[in-house]
Amino acid sequence: MILRITVAIVVCLLGCSPPSNNSEEVTKEKQATTSSEEWQFLFNGDDLSGWEVLGGDANFYVEDGMIVGLTEKGLPNCFLATQGEYDDFVLEVEFKIDSAINSGVQIRSATYERDTTIAYINGKLEEGSRDWEAGRVYGYQVEIDPSERAWTGGFYEEGGRGWLVPLTGQPKAQEAFRAGDWNRFKIRAEGNTFKTWINDVEAVQTTDEQHSKGFIALQLHGAGREEQVGQKVYYRNIRIKEL
Repeated sequence: MILRITVAIVVCLLGCSPPSNNSEEVTKEKQATTSSEEWQFLFNGDDLSGWEVLGGDANFYVEDGMIVGLTEKGLPNCFLATQGEYDDFVLEVEFKIDSAINSGVQIRSATYERDTTIAYINGKLEEGSRDWEAGRVYGYQVEIDPSERAWTGGFYEEGGRGWLVPLTGQPKAQEAFRAGDWNRFKIRAEGNTFKTWINDVEAVQTTDEQHSKGFIALQLHGAGREEQVGQKVYYRNIRIKEL
């Protein structure tokens, strides 16, 4: 009798206890679901809901799941900006650009309430000053630069101090950009610390205290020369994870 009861208990325990590998699979599924749910897509792939054009009457439109910006003669630097503001986050953006223009991804950006003059460092790293008019977009920009200078992923302050962290002396980051093809930015802003990656190669790690919050925007650069008219910049798979 005792033997039969013991056998029954063992059978019950074996039948009721789930295999340990199933439990591990469930845990992994939960972790994967939680991780994916932290990301929010800022562009729905169909229209420009949640975005607004700033700086001029720029031609931004949606085509085949991409945001396309088309340069036009006489337009200044223009921006397609999120209607919401963000402070600490990881942002990922895929982009492609024609060769005659540059562009950039704005973070923690805003517009001036009044005319402003600021000390400025230009693309030749020369110091000077610039006047910015009321309504002008300003803020941190992660540069898209298809020129031979190859500063894609560098840290710039649009409408402000100019070059904060150029990619001089960083050949790995400079070589990471793929001309005429899709590229991917990863941008991390946390407190006063900023990091950028271009195609998974680290480009910038720096600190700055100037801007703590603002909108995200996609730049369409002004066409100052004839060869820059009719150039395009493309963006897709724009997603953010707030920290």
